[in-house]
Amino acid sequence: MKRLIITTTALAALAAGAASAQDFSFRFQSSDPAGNPNFMLQTGWAESVSELTDGRVEIELLPVESLVAHNETQDAIAAGILDGHITDTSYFSGKDPAFGLIANPVGAWSAPGEMFAFMNEGGGAELMNELLEPYGLHFIGATTPGLEAFVSSVPLEGVDDLQGLKMRAPEGLVQQVFAAAGAAPVNLPGSEVFTSLDKGVIDAADYTVFSTNQAQGLHDVAPHPVYPGFHSMPLVEVSMNLEKWNALPEDLQQILEQSVQDFAQSQVDALAEADMAAVEEARAGGEITVHDWPAEERARFRSIATGEWEKVAERSDNAQRVYDVLTTYLDEAGLLSAD
Repeated sequence: MKRLIITTTALAALAAGAASAQDFSFRFQSSDPAGNPNFMLQTGWAESVSELTDGRVEIELLPVESLVAHNETQDAIAAGILDGHITDTSYFSGKDPAFGLIANPVGAWSAPGEMFAFMNEGGGAELMNELLEPYGLHFIGATTPGLEAFVSSVPLEGVDDLQGLKMRAPEGLVQQVFAAAGAAPVNLPGSEVFTSLDKGVIDAADYTVFSTNQAQGLHDVAPHPVYPGFHSMPLVEVSMNLEKWNALPEDLQQILEQSVQDFAQSQVDALAEADMAAVEEARAGGEITVHDWPAEERARFRSIATGEWEKVAERSDNAQRVYDVLTTYLDEAGLLSAD
């Protein structure tokens, strides 16, 4: 979190010299449990906000399910039960499929920096507020635990190797995209992934980041992970009550926005460091082969995914808006296809 504090020094100075000495106290809820590495990093962000604002903004961060269920925080913020949250945006896709599409457009991103560029410079932040403000929330910024790795018991060098692959994937867009790519996805709870891989019920799994997969022993039964992953990277939003956001002085709004951007990079760096250490450990053992798909194969998968995005886009006007903005950005950035 040192980087966060250093890079926001100028904004913090503005806060210290501001005419208004009004203090603001907020209660946020995370979608991660206490003790989880993500929650620990989020807690560091909340503590840094107090320091950056000379105590003018205090944020109490609660772990998941503390006051409401993980998928009820949006309503709780609008009702004033919570002031804000740090959560996976896809939890609210039941309200509007647009939330699911922007939260995890499977295959869109090959690195966190690509998503951050879209959010901060490509219209993503504005798009999030178009979606959230009608529900009484304001989007402050985005973070992510990073691009998920892919667990496999067989070598996977590209899209062609997905043909007929028996794999675990969560319901929804992830399953849709993998099925369109030729795989045979099934819905299994996380608790059954290890056993299913070990018994050959499945050959591969969409699960989580490399370091967690390694810690849980998945590579012992599936020694051909794809890292960095090519498919899933969740958008984790930091948002708060719209009226309370509007009541903040502009200097504090700027500090909060910058603090989230810096926190996001710190989180990505910390988790990437854990992943890299786990990758080195896996390679050193000599029994695990780490596969890194070339850019053209990632682009092929992305091209397949866009067809499924189109289906989601048909389900609401907002989803169509997300699709249009996202695909325009990816096309202009040269990320949309293998051509």
